[in-house]
Amino acid sequence: MKNILTALLFCMAFQLNYAQETYTLQDENLELKTELEGKLDLLWNTFDGVYRYFVRTDNGDIIELKNTKGSNNKYQEEYKTVLSKLTNGSNTKKLKLTVYDLKKFLDAYNQTADSSYVSVERERKIDFRLGFSGGITNNPFVSNPDNTISPLIGAELEIFESQTLPRHSGFLQARHAFESDAFKYSATEFSLGYRYRFVNSSKFALYGQVKFATLNFTNSTVIGSTNNTLEISETAFDLPLIFGIGSDIKVSENGFITIIYGELFSVFLDNQDNFSTDISIGYKFNL
Repeated sequence: MKNILTALLFCMAFQLNYAQETYTLQDENLELKTELEGKLDLLWNTFDGVYRYFVRTDNGDIIELKNTKGSNNKYQEEYKTVLSKLTNGSNTKKLKLTVYDLKKFLDAYNQTADSSYVSVERERKIDFRLGFSGGITNNPFVSNPDNTISPLIGAELEIFESQTLPRHSGFLQARHAFESDAFKYSATEFSLGYRYRFVNSSKFALYGQVKFATLNFTNSTVIGSTNNTLEISETAFDLPLIFGIGSDIKVSENGFITIIYGELFSVFLDNQDNFSTDISIGYKFNL
């Protein structure tokens, strides 16, 4: 885990360094980040806590976008005049001097000025899948001396960003493990989790998943010290990091058969000396 985190941090640092270059402007050496590239580029950085923004034209000229105070102590908003001229009179009346607003403004202009320009401001939409499943479990994180298998049912709502082949998704899941004659234990669990599809094609996906947070309502029957029967009901909230694997098999335009090995192991829960048997088969569809 530590090696993975180190590698991720290294990649992030590399990307940040790659996106910054040093420029000499009016006897200043400024290290600037390239936020947007097109007919007009957006460059910026912070210096001693002050944000400074620049536009680079297609002939290489770099112009600072300023908003200085005049003698009347009011902001002059020079950047609006500069950008209006550079964009052939675009309306800058409501334009704010922030990375977000400048990027959005220049991205819109670059789309109109260059037909080959690809917008970076794609509208993000969220899609949902609803699924139902049934299977078996040995309740791997609960004391189960005889390793008894119990029936399991579940339902989930999967959430992902709209795209042709979504690789990342989150899910809200509800599942219920029934008690059996040999194992007087039942549990209803609500969980929040994340999935990553490391095999991701139009017909088949294979993914790893982790449940970050769980809320469990359990009922069990135990024999007390005097051979009396005790009914125990408990409610528990955990952050267990329960890992599993699964697959989606596309069977129609909007439908998938799912196979999930939901509780393979946990970082913070013990497997109670039983190898996990927690398998469900179900169906989910796009909403």
